[in-house]
Formats: sequence, structure tokens, C-alpha cells
Amino acid sequence: MNQDRDLQDRRGLRFPFSADAEVVSQNPPGNIPARVTELSFRGCYLETSAALKEQQRVHVKISLAEQRFEALAHVMYVRPGGVGLVFVNMETSSRAVLQAWILSAMDTQSKSKRS
Repeated sequence: MNQDRDLQDRRGLRFPFSADAEVVSQNPPGNIPARVTELSFRGCYLETSAALKEQQRVHVKISLAEQRFEALAHVMYVRPGGVGLVFVNMETSSRAVLQAWILSAMDTQSKSKRS
């Protein structure tokens, strides 16, 4: 149980999120389709059937409507059906998109709790 608690502490506050994603892997090379289901300022959870490895460095691209986010990331953990990523580097424009998405998710969560 402590391992689950430690993982939650490292992940930080996450929000439900749904968007298309693409993971660009260098080893083996390729573009991997994925779906974002959770998002935070530090990382995200992707549903994918791809065989990624813990600590593998990837480039993640997330698209929602007309907005696009890109970052370098490391695979923090691997679960059946998906992976947890931690963002390690992103451009200022991508950081602004991420902030907007998270603020929107926070607002949505706040409204649903009041209902």
C-alpha cells in the first residue's frame, strides 16, 4: 500500500482529460498512437498498447481541438494498457497550452462538485 501512496505523491494532482496523443520513440523508432486519460502539470497517463519501457525517453504530442502540446518526457511507469509519463522539457507555447487545459479541467471538476 505504501508503494501506491508513494506513486501518488510523485504524480501530483491529476485531472481527468481526454485527447488524442502520439508518442515518438527513438528506440525502437516509430510513431505510436495513444489516448490521454489523465493530465497534470508534471505529466500524463496515456492509454496505449505499445511496449514502452520505464525510463525510456520519448517525445509526446497531444492534440485537442486546434490546440497542440509537445514535450520531451520519460516513461515513469508501465501498466497493462498504458504508461505514465513525466514531462522533462517543453517550449513556452506548449506550457501555455498545458496551463489552459489544466485550468479548464480544474474549473470542470469544481463545477461538478457543486452540482
